[in-house]
Amino acid sequence: MTFRWLLRAKRWAQNPPSAGMVKFVLAIIAVCIALYLYDLAYGWPEWLTVDQRMRAPR
Repeated sequence: MTFRWLLRAKRWAQNPPSAGMVKFVLAIIAVCIALYLYDLAYGWPEWLTVDQRMRAPR
């Protein structure tokens, strides 16, 4: 850990984020985890798959 990270940690400890910001970040993390678990359980939906186009010959 460098000195710069220690200074950041000190500033964060003196001025912690608001409760609303913490809830916002946790909500984003929860949505990401939910999408990941959905993908594991059901797989990637076919309608979200991009069609592969043929490349033109050179």
